[in-house]
Amino acid sequence: MKVMKFGGTSVGSVNSILNVKKIVESSEESVIVVVSALGGVTDQLINTSKIAAAGDASYEKDFREIVMRHINMVKDVIPAGDKQVTLIKQVRALLDELKDIYQGICLIKDLSAKTADTIVSYGERISSLIVAALIDGAQWFDSRKFIKTEFKHNKHTLDKELTNELIKETFKEIPRVSLMGGFISSDKVSGDVTNLGRGGSDYTAAILAAALDASVLEIWTDVDGFMTADPRVISAAYPISELSYVEAMELCNFGAKVVYPPTIYPVCHKNIPIVIKNTFNPSAPGTFIIQEKSASGGKAIKGISSINDTSLITVTGLGMVGVIGVNYRIFKALAKGGISVFMVSQASSENNTSIGVRSADSELACELLNEEFAKEIEMGEISCVTAEDGLATVAIVGENMKHTPGIAGKLFGTLGRNGINVIACAQGASETNISFVIDAKFLRKTLNVIHDSFFLSEYQVLNLFISGIGTVGGSLIEQIRCQQKNLVQQNGLKLNVVGIADSRRALFCREGIDLGNYKEELKEKGIANSPEVFRDEVIGMNIFNSVFVDCTASADVASIYKELLSHNISVVAANKIAASSKYEDYFELKQIARHRGVKFLFETNVGAGLPIINTINDLINSGDKILKIEAVLSGTLNYIFNKIGADVPFSQTIKMAQEERYSEPDPRIDLSGKDVIRKLVILAREAGYKIEQADVEKNLFIPDEFFKGSLEDFWQKIPSLDADFEARRKVLEGEKKRWRFVARFEEGKASVGLQEVDSRHPFYGLEGSNNIILLTTERYREYPMMIQGYGAGAGVTAAGVFADIMSIANIR
Repeated sequence: MKVMKFGGTSVGSVNSILNVKKIVESSEESVIVVVSALGGVTDQLINTSKIAAAGDASYEKDFREIVMRHINMVKDVIPAGDKQVTLIKQVRALLDELKDIYQGICLIKDLSAKTADTIVSYGERISSLIVAALIDGAQWFDSRKFIKTEFKHNKHTLDKELTNELIKETFKEIPRVSLMGGFISSDKVSGDVTNLGRGGSDYTAAILAAALDASVLEIWTDVDGFMTADPRVISAAYPISELSYVEAMELCNFGAKVVYPPTIYPVCHKNIPIVIKNTFNPSAPGTFIIQEKSASGGKAIKGISSINDTSLITVTGLGMVGVIGVNYRIFKALAKGGISVFMVSQASSENNTSIGVRSADSELACELLNEEFAKEIEMGEISCVTAEDGLATVAIVGENMKHTPGIAGKLFGTLGRNGINVIACAQGASETNISFVIDAKFLRKTLNVIHDSFFLSEYQVLNLFISGIGTVGGSLIEQIRCQQKNLVQQNGLKLNVVGIADSRRALFCREGIDLGNYKEELKEKGIANSPEVFRDEVIGMNIFNSVFVDCTASADVASIYKELLSHNISVVAANKIAASSKYEDYFELKQIARHRGVKFLFETNVGAGLPIINTINDLINSGDKILKIEAVLSGTLNYIFNKIGADVPFSQTIKMAQEERYSEPDPRIDLSGKDVIRKLVILAREAGYKIEQADVEKNLFIPDEFFKGSLEDFWQKIPSLDADFEARRKVLEGEKKRWRFVARFEEGKASVGLQEVDSRHPFYGLEGSNNIILLTTERYREYPMMIQGYGAGAGVTAAGVFADIMSIANIR
């Protein structure tokens, strides 16, 4: 024999009730079926009673809706005939009783607890009659006759011993299908209608299963089982195939509403398995809850649960230190007030105890505690007790956490890196639950980052905000689009682009933007953009594992890095402005990133995709010292001086560099040496030197006046230099030398300028737009380290940005 319980959603519609019929009738063994009220009816009954108790005659409209709901359900599921007529009479008789009760409370304008219990009982009494009439051969039982309660601690609690006796007597012979309403009960002395509390239908089923030694307790609901987290918050949440009783209890106690918490206790002692199944998807395997799980292994935590209406009450004062019985008085006072405490955290110094309660109980809890400790408060030994509201409690649960070092460290480290502050925490000696309190506004972010970091998700998620969709940004987005599927399959990494912006419009989507047509969506659905708007949206979305990617050359965009990093959002920059700005600003960004545990990466600021900055960092971190830097850092200028020749004048090479997209849209930025100066400053700073752009000596090859006026003026004037460059080039050719625009840093001095190199110099054979860098260090003094390769181009730069993003995800 097994016990099956069907919740409100399972009997909430015609289709769902017909599913119940199929499920029950397909059972090969005897079944005891427990049903809840039709979905939403219990709330309707309660709300209607409140309206009536206020003397408001409009309750009659709500009551008529309750009547029509049940009568229509009968007509829809029971074929016309004698059976339907008989059932409608039974249902109407009960509804007439209910009508009289509502009229009475409306007249006297009073709703007692006893009357309220009677009113809500009608939901299960009527639904169970309907389902019993629907299922072939079902025999209806009145659960009030054998589920008995007694009044203790200001509430009705189960009289277990009497209830078990009555159940065994009632079910000496078990019919093929027995059917009853859950939740409802009666007082063992007066016989008055009582109930087992919201969710009590689960409890009813568990009581029956334990008393009759059922083979299994099946809880049929509207989900495929216990989920790793709330799927309404975490789209990647998935069903848990197996839980222990302890794990299930922990998850239930902290907000997982799949099972009413007291349900587990009765069957646990009889070692009766619980199976959570989906009425709307019966073929799904569901979740098995058993005493002994399969062989240990797998993920450290099984699930995440939360309570989003938490208040934290702290009793604090030096007068508590070493005083025996303080906590006893705290819990005694709260118990008298009927207040449940779901989390306790105490300092080892004993000078404060924090307790987590539901927000609805916080005011009363403070009153009770201030009354209990009034004398100590008056003497100044204990501070006045107040509540901190607007909080949420999160719990991670799993028996595999036992004796596994580092779980708490990983948990709090992950939260810290995402800017989530833990206000209080608690872990029991059983090591199956770590609970902590946070600001409620961070709940969604917290659940997502834990789910992701503890590999409850099938993949790790990185949420990207990309500013700039020009040559570099556009190439990056295309590279991400092409690699998204492979990264999920091969590396377990999902790159989720949740924000895209150009200089005019911005598009945001928490679930991820379709990179196949983002330009069209940006145009159609985007909002007006500015760096401030983008910053506020990124921070406001408060999304976990966030990375801001700057593919612009905008100083305004660079100015928002500080606030982003301060909100624990990593920054990847192709934009050179921030890293080459005032040293104090650069250093502050680095410090914020370090203190916040996030990343500020800008590898592509120098050498596009070449691993120059990373190499310098590795050398410095390993104890080496950079003595000298010599480099050709402008792919544009190297391209120009490689292309110049008798048939290709200087002015034409500049135009060619622009057409090949090696240069900036305004090539004067490259020709002025500004770009190279920025790069040299960044390298020197990363090598450990304090330097400003103004400290760099400039030896330029184009007169200053060419940089004044408009870009059109520049194009008109630049051919006038062709003859001089050609004459000088011929001399160089005769001497077997070439021009290279070289950046140099040595002994604290920095310079950039055009340099003539002969065939013996490493820079001589540098081709196309390639970059090259020579690092002379204490270890590489005689033979400098050389890094060489493509140093310009949108695709190469985008790939370097991509590599920085991947390093944040710890993918190598």
